[in-house]
Amino acid sequence: MQRSNEYGHDEKVQGGCGLFGIINVKRKLVPGSVIIDAISVLHDRGNGLGGGFAAYGIYPEYKDYYAFHVMYENKEAIAPTEAYLAQFFNVTYHEQIPTRVTKAIQAHPLFYRYFVQPKEEAKALLPNKDENDFVVGKVMYINENITDAFVVSSGKNMGAFKGVGYPEEIAEFFKLEGYKACSWTAHNRFPTNTKGWWGGAHPFTLLDWAIVHNGEISSYGINKRFLEMYGYKLTMLTDTEVITYLFDLLVRRFGFDFRTAALVLASPFWKNIDAMPGEERKVLTALRMLYGSALLNGPFAVILSHNRGFVGLSDRIKLRPMVAAQVGDYYYLSSEESAIRKINPSLDRVWFPKAGEPVIIDFEQE
Repeated sequence: MQRSNEYGHDEKVQGGCGLFGIINVKRKLVPGSVIIDAISVLHDRGNGLGGGFAAYGIYPEYKDYYAFHVMYENKEAIAPTEAYLAQFFNVTYHEQIPTRVTKAIQAHPLFYRYFVQPKEEAKALLPNKDENDFVVGKVMYINENITDAFVVSSGKNMGAFKGVGYPEEIAEFFKLEGYKACSWTAHNRFPTNTKGWWGGAHPFTLLDWAIVHNGEISSYGINKRFLEMYGYKLTMLTDTEVITYLFDLLVRRFGFDFRTAALVLASPFWKNIDAMPGEERKVLTALRMLYGSALLNGPFAVILSHNRGFVGLSDRIKLRPMVAAQVGDYYYLSSEESAIRKINPSLDRVWFPKAGEPVIIDFEQE
């Protein structure tokens, strides 16, 4: 689905992007000011065409409800969207997301949030009665069929905040200094193949998955066709959407752990697989044969955040940078070590993940 670009620039710029993630594994809440300080160090990796954040643990009073952040490009889109939500969900509470007038952002869409639970009678119409599949279907319907409405995020106890601007400007617009989260990711964007518009900024989300991405996926076409076989609607025309949905398919629907999913998405080259010991070679060969259409080609570094933790992954040659660090209960992923040291100069450990090697950080059990 083609999207208008009333709020930003039209230039296509090839470039870098900046990623940052912070997580406290004991679920201690981190103020929004911390992630804002960190991503500001990566300012020159963007050009004002996109910035965004994903935050987890921000809605404890509604933690059992799906938190729909919805962007409206005009007021006329509100009524049909709310009528559609009321048809399939019990809406416990909704409001306009607080924003402020800023010097950098003069024109912008409207943003609302809705805390919802699927209606049992509506969910019962699904053959497998899977609640997450039900929510995914409704999110994709809104994004594909309701003009000028777009679901920015739809997970429990989390939300995405994004738009056209540098991330510091987006944070100011959404008043993110007033939020506290146990996990944050942030993105500073150079749009590569799509225009800079509010819905096209990162993170890209589905349920509680949120992806921030640096790079370009040249396998977009085959990845898209693979996902469409499983009912995914790809309306954003961007490779980051593909990565988000592939994680959803492999981990949530197929039941893969994150390490196995990484072996599918950033599979070793055939020559390396052929040189592996017997059992390992058999497993990698089977994954590559069965799920070759899910392989991500091209340069990329991604941070996937979710309600159980987060995952960092770079391509199998590591053409985009990623550094990891840890101090006590805090873990960090970033495009540059300087951003980590801006907020925590004294680190217990710093490492540079190998190509295709996932960094998997889980919250401790409550």
